[in-house]
Amino acid sequence: MREQLMADLRAMWRIRAFEEKTQALCGSGDVRGSVHLCIGQEAGPVGAAEAFTDGDALFATYRGHGWAIARGVPLEPLFGELLGRASGVNGGRGGSAYLSAPEYGFLGENSIVGAGTPMAVGAALAGRHDGSSRLAAVVFGEGAMNQGAVHEAMNFAAMMALPVLFICENNRWSELTLTRDMVRNPSLTDRPKALGIPAIRIDGNDPATVRETILDFAEAAREDGGPAFVELTTQRLVGHYVGDAQQYRTREELAEDRRQEPIARAAAALAEAGVAAAEIDAVRAAAWAEVEQAAAAALAASPADVSTVREHVYA
Repeated sequence: MREQLMADLRAMWRIRAFEEKTQALCGSGDVRGSVHLCIGQEAGPVGAAEAFTDGDALFATYRGHGWAIARGVPLEPLFGELLGRASGVNGGRGGSAYLSAPEYGFLGENSIVGAGTPMAVGAALAGRHDGSSRLAAVVFGEGAMNQGAVHEAMNFAAMMALPVLFICENNRWSELTLTRDMVRNPSLTDRPKALGIPAIRIDGNDPATVRETILDFAEAAREDGGPAFVELTTQRLVGHYVGDAQQYRTREELAEDRRQEPIARAAAALAEAGVAAAEIDAVRAAAWAEVEQAAAAALAASPADVSTVREHVYA
């Protein structure tokens, strides 16, 4: 358990350091455009990553950097994409909210709320006909549960018994509005259950719980060919977007979130297990060293050639 928790802490710190460096690059003006960070939500992608094989398809929201990293996308071309460099995973065309890396099974982000759900269903349906029998997973926020396309996608996946994992990251805030103020029934799992989809709500700040749950559902989906829904309770420690002053949140709420966030909890658990503080601190330092090196290399790369902007528009 101690070794796994250390491995999880390393993986979560890689994502946290990447996001914090991205935040700094936004402040310096090197990263432009809309950026949504997953600081505080690292346990979800780290815990779920083990369930996916090379042939599986993962779709994320515009807050998807952590999922791309957990899927194995290298840091330097990820930074390159955010920085508009030719070395980026999409040659600088996608930016923060639209990047994809299909060679790593990361089929991309989407800035349309909930739009990844029908895409994931399509990927699973295609897998039934192309012989790959791939598992498709899609990540979205709890606010997306009010989008019609999400319900249509879940219903179609249930009716066709497609292997799709619907992963809902519930950080309580639908952009700038508390989700509980937008719905009459706050139980998100009731909705997929009504469609005949197994659904569960779990602690999304514990990578071990996420890992066990996603592995079980992924195995069942591969064997039985049916979808599943997992709600991950978590929190974001930053605004909805870079520049969001978060005036809608209280200091008390943010302080509690910092106590419950996954890296703080993992570090506390390791300390309780007898791991020296220096060893825990070294994990953070190693992550930051890797991130700084990747960011520096991306910053030194050539900007994307604007004369190629019309390329790759059509298949």
